[in-house]
Amino acid sequence: MEQSKEVLLEIKDYTVEFHTETGVKQAINHLNLTIHKGESLGLVGEAGAGKTTTALSILRLLPKHSAKIKGGTITFGGQNMAKLSQRELRDIRGSKISMIFQNPLTSLNPVFTVGEQVAMVLRRHRGMSNSQALKEAGNLMEVVGIARERIKDYPHQFSGGMRQRIGIAAALACNPELLIADEPTTALDVTIQAQIMELMKKLQQQYDTSLLMITHNLGIISELCKNVAVMYAGAIIEYGSVREVFSNPAHPYTQGLLGAIPSLDDDKERLVAIPGEVANPYHLPKGCSFNPRCEHCLEACMEGPPPMVKLNDNHYVACWARGGR
Repeated sequence: MEQSKEVLLEIKDYTVEFHTETGVKQAINHLNLTIHKGESLGLVGEAGAGKTTTALSILRLLPKHSAKIKGGTITFGGQNMAKLSQRELRDIRGSKISMIFQNPLTSLNPVFTVGEQVAMVLRRHRGMSNSQALKEAGNLMEVVGIARERIKDYPHQFSGGMRQRIGIAAALACNPELLIADEPTTALDVTIQAQIMELMKKLQQQYDTSLLMITHNLGIISELCKNVAVMYAGAIIEYGSVREVFSNPAHPYTQGLLGAIPSLDDDKERLVAIPGEVANPYHLPKGCSFNPRCEHCLEACMEGPPPMVKLNDNHYVACWARGGR
């Protein structure tokens, strides 16, 4: 787990519930996650696993009226995020921690030009003058594949993919210590995806930036990340190096995810799907949340959640069938 490196972000026993009209949704359940300085960590799992909620929790952007933090802590750079004032949070957001949101329509303001929205980040956090900030905004737009001449255009004048590129430019503007990317390439074509992946690699190498990559695309994880955490029902069920987890998946859920990926070298006529349905966060099963879908379910799986056990220095799993006793 790269213990020799300095810890940048640490999430301990973190639990979040959403109180809605239909009931209490258990979104994050005793989550433990650590990101070291310079580390690239992929966070994977099905829709509804809690990946985006985890990202929003780090920046304290959860909706106040419905989200309830039931326990645990999130520490960034030695600071407890829950104890920071709004002013301190504003100094961190966009400067030390940046996030590329999945839907650019929710992160771009329709009444400001795209150039102004990138420039305001530079003025706020890097102390640039208006002319300097606009010039640098143009440079960043060109880096993500948008002509500098469009700096005065508004978000509605761009396609969904181009709006996403603007969001990426704003997130990269201040060379953050931690970059959270929530499905950043979903709306982009394959060519631009490759450019953005290469840009993130370059940023990491040049500035020793830490990366939390949230995606359903396991190919992106294998290309960009050194470590991977597999999430199910709001908890990490497997963690390790990408090489170790992808070549020797230990949890039945991880095995199912990798088994559902088509391969040109495989003669199988039909992919093997994970049986059953995703765990309902309003009514999570007792014990291991994956037990209703697991072909290797034991009696212990029905009684309590399994602890995270160490398989080797680069691989950890939470599974009773793999020795979690």
